[in-house]
Amino acid sequence: MKVFVARQAIFNRKKQVVAYELLFRDGSSNSFPDIAEDKATAKLILDNQLNLGTRYLTSGKKALINIGPESLKQELATFLPANDVILELLETISPTKENYEHVRSLFHQNYKLALDDFVYEDAWQPFLKLVRLIKFDVMQSPLDTIGPFVEKLKQQKNIKLLAEKIETEEEFELAKKMGFHFFQGYFFAKPRLIEENDIEFNYTIVMLIYTEVLKPNLNITKIAQLFSQDTALAYKLLRLINSGVFPIKSKIESIKQALVYLGYERTKKFVGLIMTAHVAKGKPTELTRMSIVRARFCELIGNKVQPNSGSSCFLVGLFSLLDAILDRPMIKLIDKLPFPEELQKALLGEANFHYYVLNIVIAYESGSWWKLQKACQYLNINDDCLPEFHAAAILWADMYKDKAF
Repeated sequence: MKVFVARQAIFNRKKQVVAYELLFRDGSSNSFPDIAEDKATAKLILDNQLNLGTRYLTSGKKALINIGPESLKQELATFLPANDVILELLETISPTKENYEHVRSLFHQNYKLALDDFVYEDAWQPFLKLVRLIKFDVMQSPLDTIGPFVEKLKQQKNIKLLAEKIETEEEFELAKKMGFHFFQGYFFAKPRLIEENDIEFNYTIVMLIYTEVLKPNLNITKIAQLFSQDTALAYKLLRLINSGVFPIKSKIESIKQALVYLGYERTKKFVGLIMTAHVAKGKPTELTRMSIVRARFCELIGNKVQPNSGSSCFLVGLFSLLDAILDRPMIKLIDKLPFPEELQKALLGEANFHYYVLNIVIAYESGSWWKLQKACQYLNINDDCLPEFHAAAILWADMYKDKAF
């Protein structure tokens, strides 16, 4: 499926690009859709940060991402890497004590914070110690009316000022003269639409996972099994682990290990992020279903040939079609997954144990008898067990297909 995001450049006083604001889009029309702010933020994170990543979208520069009141309350920002983003607190956020605590928590997690479309009032004073950037909408607050506020804010050494919706050379020069540090608007550049490929979720499985995380006692084994039933969910989970949000101490070799590493609270919030972003039912594509069948097929073969290798063989099968699903070369995708070198090499076609397991499965799918015999010889396995394993894999993949929530 296609996902969309727009980026608008932010310039310094020398008209050099220093950052990009990422703007949610739900189609090829380059305008913000009629959608709740928390859903827009959740989809932007899920479809972009946990797909190719903000660094890809911004060419390595900082990304400004909008956070509204619901996104702040749901702590959606914690799924973004603090080193890569500036959280833009929307004007719809009120300067309440509760919101102050949320913002202070983000500040202490090393997030850089900005106030969007800022209109000064005394209640914002405590927040000014936490933010590093303040944006003025020069259409809403014309430059010739905000001079005293700008002068007052310039006394705050920790704060930089950005003038947005600059549309003329005269506005740019005036804002620069007033002491603004950064600039954004049609005078410099309009938002540019970026289109990406992403994987579609199986909504039924999302709902089943959601019911599991709501239970008092988290059953990691069952949740891992459910994640394993959907390529999109498994991919997003592993991208989250490897996205720079959390430090990785060891390589991830199974879905269950990824969930254990994430922990109960983060797993619950991650499922909440998915639920917020995707509230309509979807159907798995044939490619994603095929990758799930492959995963189980590889797991059964792996365990027969080399006991306890099933989990890692499962991952190789599950992600073996990722290049076809996303229409990108596997070599461009593999470094975004926290896999051991053995698994990475197998997915890139280098001969090793996991590669030969996958080759058996691919040969069996294509009905290539000669390739199948050759692959089986490498692992010293009799092909008599393969029809039973393949039937079991199909049955396993279809287990939740028609199950209602």
